[in-house]
Amino acid sequence: MEKSLLFVVGARPNFIKIAPICVALRKASNLSFKILHTGQHYDQLMSDIFFQELEIPAPDFHLNIGSAPHGVQTGQMMIEMEKLCDDHAFIGIVVIGDVNSTLAGAMVGAKRNIPVIHIESGLRSYNRSMPEEINRIATDHVSDLLFAPTQLAMQNLQKEGLAERSFFSGDVMYDMILQGLELASTRSDILNQLSLYPDDYFLATLHRPYNVDDPHQLRQIMTGLSNIGKQVLLSAHPRLHKQMKKFEIQAGENVKITQPFGYFDFIVLEKNALKIITDSGGIQKEAFFLQTPCVTLRPETEWVETVETRANILVKDRTAASILEAAFENTSPAFDQRPYGNGNASEIIVEKLIQDYL
Repeated sequence: MEKSLLFVVGARPNFIKIAPICVALRKASNLSFKILHTGQHYDQLMSDIFFQELEIPAPDFHLNIGSAPHGVQTGQMMIEMEKLCDDHAFIGIVVIGDVNSTLAGAMVGAKRNIPVIHIESGLRSYNRSMPEEINRIATDHVSDLLFAPTQLAMQNLQKEGLAERSFFSGDVMYDMILQGLELASTRSDILNQLSLYPDDYFLATLHRPYNVDDPHQLRQIMTGLSNIGKQVLLSAHPRLHKQMKKFEIQAGENVKITQPFGYFDFIVLEKNALKIITDSGGIQKEAFFLQTPCVTLRPETEWVETVETRANILVKDRTAASILEAAFENTSPAFDQRPYGNGNASEIIVEKLIQDYL
């Protein structure tokens, strides 16, 4: 029976983060690995397109779990992963980020005494109402090898008694942005397709439950976006479409609501936006890497470096007035700082995996 690492992915951020690691693994070694797709994100525009564009190997296993409440979804993933572990000799389970697929993979590995490797560990928002925060903490504490994207993440792990298992790698999303920008220059014509000009539009995304599941809060945000006075391109998560229809909320004429974009189109849109307005953790970082100012519609962020460098403004109350104020605030961001490493996180991670598992 072939022995291999198992990479567990299930959501858009996972797909982006695994891509440069796969490239580094293919270049550096004959370390065998398999990919398991849980099906947490199953929409073609939230899943398949990333495998195609980023040339990620097709998943070896697909659980097709789909959407469900957190406990049900995570439990179903664990049941199916345990069956896989009965049939395969995995030498380690690699989980990425903080989604339910991450937690499910970590728990199965820990229960089955299979080493768990967590990429993007040590992040803390200190907001326990966020499911992602629970996933991060639990995953870190059952993992055997922790790769931290920032020095602050390393400090968090040290405070929690996890220093001996922790390594600073830098952020794999930075690796992907550097690779993706070069490819996007020839693969994306999205600005022409949408008749957009650089620095003449806002790019927005919205998906967190406390922003889209509360009708009053969602109306405040849409009112703010509708009164910006410039075009707002709102890349809408399926959850947002559903809730706007449910609450009968309309956007202003300046707000163009679109389906999610592929990776190359989206980073071109991020790079050329006047400012990005989001509640996504990953997009906060991508904005920083692309040197585009960001407004984050959240009371806190796990990516505190983006705020400390003045590249990101937190809008804690998320009122229409506060959103409008932040949209045009000039913070003079310090984009020259490098809190997320030097763009070689994937190589650092792969070198350690080879050392431990080849």
